[in-house]
Amino acid sequence: MNASDPAPSAGPGDDLPAVAPRLRSLRRRAGLTLEAAARDAGLSPAHLSRLETGQRQPSLPMLLSLARVYGTTVSELLGETVPDRDAIVRTADMEPTRAGGWTYWQAGAPGRGMQALRVRVPYGTQGDIVRVHPGEEWLYVLHGRLRLRLGDTTHVLAPGDSAHFDSLTPHRLAAEDHDGVELLFVHTLLQSPLAALCLGPITGELP
Repeated sequence: MNASDPAPSAGPGDDLPAVAPRLRSLRRRAGLTLEAAARDAGLSPAHLSRLETGQRQPSLPMLLSLARVYGTTVSELLGETVPDRDAIVRTADMEPTRAGGWTYWQAGAPGRGMQALRVRVPYGTQGDIVRVHPGEEWLYVLHGRLRLRLGDTTHVLAPGDSAHFDSLTPHRLAAEDHDGVELLFVHTLLQSPLAALCLGPITGELP
């Protein structure tokens, strides 16, 4: 379903009265008018107004779009509570997760609007995978050199270099050198499993 498609009218058993005012509250917290929020989320102002007054039920794509626009999570939109989280993440508590040849360490608390990772990228892994998803990404090269393709432009980043970009821009990441590359990586992809950061292989080599 497209985020701009109308959702069915709410039924008597739906929990919309609780969700609807929260949508309005989070929009106001973000400092957005109804028109600006609707435009950024791909909705009409009239449809967003109906969501905020409980006359329509938001679909999952709508919730994802609104969470991105308001800088929050779907869980907060739905009013779900999360347990208290420690602000400190110790090295000893960072369990490695391996996916597609890469190794990920969770460097931030789970369930946040941003996810922070330390990533080890061996040479020759996932260089043919194009990533496209909502949100923003920031990365910082710790060791080695990174080949980063953004749209039609290729960049080689050395230790100390960083990049910050809209992750709807098609992008590829690969180690430039045989020793691999290690990164600090922060993204706003909502509650993504680590192994789902790569959204579909496309054959071919980086130019």
